[in-house]
Amino acid sequence: MLDMIIIDGLSFALPLFIMAIGGIYSEKSGITNLALEGFQGFGAFTGAIAVVWLSGIFGPSSQVPYYAGFVCAVIGGGIFALLHALLCIRFKADQVISGVVMNILAMALTSFLTKSINASLFGNTANKFMLGASTRITIPGLSEIPVIGAVFRDIYPFEIIIVVVALVMWYVLYRTVYGMRLRACGDNPHSADAAGINVYAVRTVAVFISGCLSGIAGLAFAYSVSANFSPDIYLGYGYLSIAALIFGNWSILPSLGACLIFGFARSGGAAIINQLGLPSGYNDLVRILPYVLTLLLLVFFSKHNHSPRALGQIYDKGQR
Repeated sequence: MLDMIIIDGLSFALPLFIMAIGGIYSEKSGITNLALEGFQGFGAFTGAIAVVWLSGIFGPSSQVPYYAGFVCAVIGGGIFALLHALLCIRFKADQVISGVVMNILAMALTSFLTKSINASLFGNTANKFMLGASTRITIPGLSEIPVIGAVFRDIYPFEIIIVVVALVMWYVLYRTVYGMRLRACGDNPHSADAAGINVYAVRTVAVFISGCLSGIAGLAFAYSVSANFSPDIYLGYGYLSIAALIFGNWSILPSLGACLIFGFARSGGAAIINQLGLPSGYNDLVRILPYVLTLLLLVFFSKHNHSPRALGQIYDKGQR
């Protein structure tokens, strides 16, 4: 049972984690980002379309649609995120309201487009795209280690992608000139501007990155949670990732810890229900465990958090 808790917990925690990193990039630059859920939904939608289309060309057994889908999810999520950047940076809209509107727009738009595409291509009005089950990988040798070996057993390929991308994102944020400039824009944009940094450009790129990473998370959830794309399978996941980055104090590694807590709470609760032989209806109770933990963690730890000093503030270059 412990092995399954670890395996299932990681497959849920890692997409949350990569989405939380996207939120960290955006908010470290000074842009409040409640739109992660919308980014992941629209990114997953574009990735799912690519998978459905390419599966008809390469066949359902080919891995080309799988990896091409993630590339398209990155592009789709990033492009959709630019709308949030345009509203918040160019038109100086309220960042919280813009985030909420983006989430609503993504759900309505992907639902409409999914039904329309299914009706025109397949003759039905289903609100989903069937993607099929993702293959899993087991690493010989490492998977035989007691307890820890579960980390290397039955791995989704997207988990490896997420780990690699997360390492790159950590390096960019903390070890590159762009990362330094991004953090400066989130703490004191006027000082950054005086130092010759284009605050608008840095923030736009940061929001774009958050959309790209959320797109990865969206398609990962589609493959691991239900083996299909549907606009309603992402409800709450974006807010969980936001809670994780807040609990992690806008830092990448502590946010990973929060995501792991959420993932293992979900998989652990499901394992207990299965072990006790309780009716499947109790699985609905399991789904609320991460949100209950979110409330508890924020109640006890949020007062010790320190957000970027300019987070949510509308930057106007003409004001000093």
